[in-house]
Amino acid sequence: MNTYCGSIELPYYTDYNYQLFAKMLNNLQSAYIAYSSGTRRTVQQAVSHLRRGGVIAYPTEAVFGLGCDPRNRAAVQRILRIKRRPWHKGLILIAADFAQLRPYVLPLNDAQWTQIQASWPGPVTWLLPARPSVSRLLRGRHATLAVRVTAHQPTIALCRAFGGAIVSTSANRSGRPPARTAQALRRQLSRDVDDILPGRLGDGQRPSEIRDLATGRIMRVG
Repeated sequence: MNTYCGSIELPYYTDYNYQLFAKMLNNLQSAYIAYSSGTRRTVQQAVSHLRRGGVIAYPTEAVFGLGCDPRNRAAVQRILRIKRRPWHKGLILIAADFAQLRPYVLPLNDAQWTQIQASWPGPVTWLLPARPSVSRLLRGRHATLAVRVTAHQPTIALCRAFGGAIVSTSANRSGRPPARTAQALRRQLSRDVDDILPGRLGDGQRPSEIRDLATGRIMRVG
């Protein structure tokens, strides 16, 4: 049954229809709350592992990454062993904002910041001058450190929950393709990590582009 308002036909709501609609809305709200709570729990679980010196796998802009607390030397060494990656190549740090990277990089001038800001937040990693206190396990043989401010929401949530930048290196053995699915990740590394954070990858098709701030050169095409 319908009511009419001029030429506009409006539905006629009985008490039953209203109750049905209210029930459906309540179910949707409950599902959203359950999903949000579940997401918060999985993020907090991952953060708990990070704070205890663990290694996690998590989705990034294009591939799954391996992460740990960059201040924990043993955890960084463990990632290098898992990947079978030579220490002198260095690693990437990923952050929710630039403030999380300030403890690791030297201050930038206005021109440098303008150049970087054009690509952040986003899937571009920059080689910035590292503070002398930064471990060589992170910067390798270089005076620079590879860092990125991400626009990928799940990674932002992870970094914010952790309270700082984390290591971000592709989840694979050196020489093998990066894992782009949870299934591929589990096949390669499930026994080597403490937790796998579920979530969707971003829209990227390849690991992030890497640019050198000092020279402007693209060191890796994204």
